Amino acid sequence: MFTIRPMVEEDIPSALALWQELPGIGLREADSPPALARYLRRNPGTSFVALNEVGEVIGVSLAGHDGRRGYLHHVAVAEAFRKQGLGRLLVERCAAVLKLEGIEKINLWVKADNAAGLAFWNRVGGRERRDIVTVSIITGDNPNA
Repeated sequence: MFTIRPMVEEDIPSALALWQELPGIGLREADSPPALARYLRRNPGTSFVALNEVGEVIGVSLAGHDGRRGYLHHVAVAEAFRKQGLGRLLVERCAAVLKLEGIEKINLWVKADNAAGLAFWNRVGGRERRDIVTVSIITGDNPNA
């Protein structure tokens, strides 16, 4: 049994703990608590957490948009709660809220060696694109930004 609700700043430590224990999630300086809090404030109500019956975070979907495209980051479900449709529900919840805000396309990134992640995104309707390349410009001094 689990419940899903919008993510709030107080959920950040639990979300980080979940992300850190799972392979395939690549955390960077942009995932610091202050940066995540800024993201949630900029995109209120678009990210979600799933809680077990005792209120522990067992799933997270970090989502937002720039006004024209939506983005999903670090969608994760604790190992013990996988294969129950929770990941799909988190993605569907984000997609529904983004659609209400006029967003009709959601982009996300998956590490090339994350076979389980790629399989999940394929199951929930994601389409791998091979026609684009990610390019980053780092504007600060930290190469791990």
